[in-house]
Amino acid sequence: MRSIRAAATGAVTITLALAASACGGGSGAGGSNDSPKTLTYWASNQGASIEVDKKVLQPELDKFEKQTGIKVKLEVVPWSDLLNRILTATTSGQGPDVLNIGNTWSASLQATGALLPWDAKNFDKIGGRDRFVDSALGSTGAQGKDPAAVPLYSMAYALYYNKKTFADAGISKPPATWDELIADGKRISAKGKQGLGAEGSNLSENIHHVFVFAKQHGADFFAADGKADFTSDGAVAAVKQYVDLMAKDKVIPAGNAEYAQNQSVSDFAKGRTAMLLWQSASANLKSQGMSEDQYGIAPVPVQSGAPGTGTNVNSMVAGINLAVFKNTRNLDGAANFVKFMTSDAEQKILNTAYSTIPPVKSAQADSAFNTPANAVLKDTLAKSAAPLPQVAEESQFETTVGTAVKELFADAAAGRPVTTESVKAKLQKAQQQMPAK
Repeated sequence: MRSIRAAATGAVTITLALAASACGGGSGAGGSNDSPKTLTYWASNQGASIEVDKKVLQPELDKFEKQTGIKVKLEVVPWSDLLNRILTATTSGQGPDVLNIGNTWSASLQATGALLPWDAKNFDKIGGRDRFVDSALGSTGAQGKDPAAVPLYSMAYALYYNKKTFADAGISKPPATWDELIADGKRISAKGKQGLGAEGSNLSENIHHVFVFAKQHGADFFAADGKADFTSDGAVAAVKQYVDLMAKDKVIPAGNAEYAQNQSVSDFAKGRTAMLLWQSASANLKSQGMSEDQYGIAPVPVQSGAPGTGTNVNSMVAGINLAVFKNTRNLDGAANFVKFMTSDAEQKILNTAYSTIPPVKSAQADSAFNTPANAVLKDTLAKSAAPLPQVAEESQFETTVGTAVKELFADAAAGRPVTTESVKAKLQKAQQQMPAK
């Protein structure tokens, strides 16, 4: 998912919907949209603001209306509200026809029974499943089931670094390991700048980073049987290593414990911090006045060596999926809209606007996506990214563990000790909040 993008902080209410279920539907399924000539679309906030998204999307929706005669009513929903809005729609039947979902939520929302399954017949309506890259399809729902959504934008994490700040500190290349990042951060701090930005109050960002650290420690947050396993040695070490970037290593400023949506990006764009770990940030940085020649892009560091498969995973498979409420009264129109949004032409326009990678193979091959910045992201997605657990409880995991990390950052900022024991206690509490299996 795009956690530019903030956490769905009320997602504790998810347990309501996962048991309740298949009663969801689009606005045409009991809402105000009963006409085959209209669709309601909830888009997630991808740009630097909701207004930026409207400027990107409205011309394309107007183009779709001109081609098909179907008017699309757009609402751009902030990430802080999106998950709860979707869950409310799944239980009330009052919602959009088509919507964006963070790809990490796919299995959780699939479990509600409210979303249209993308079986072979439905994929044929939009040109076939084979049009999409495998890594993107891997984050569309539970393994062994028809996808609950279709990939729209693909993203990967990268390390963005300020070239001038690095040069001023006498650093000639970006760090490849966490030890190097810490050393570079301390050299930069000695020159009066801040090392690495983070968003300690952004639950989704917390989850994405500790997931990667866990992979690098050979751990997962769920066992093979799908049960929560938050307190393994590897998971505890992963969370502690991330929080220690503030608590022990002092390369993340203490004030970042309170940061939420986009604040770390803004600090980086304004030159306050020298490094940023973010998903496909170029368009966001440009909108905040930072030119591409001011920063470099490198793979996210690993424990040692170089990024790759196994314990050298350095990103989650990030992205946005398009979903359809299965009992919309405008299923044909919704399918046409998904076909339009995943067409080669629209994939090029939209992914260029958001500096993301098209999950459609033929669009991804376009020369527009062969820039140096995209090379890092595409290489990461192909070689060293892993999908977050595609289990029904994934959304609760994001909330409970994301909150645990938020509380640990608050401890670090306040000067309270962050120890292996305190980390394990927070993760144990998070695990106890998960539904029993």
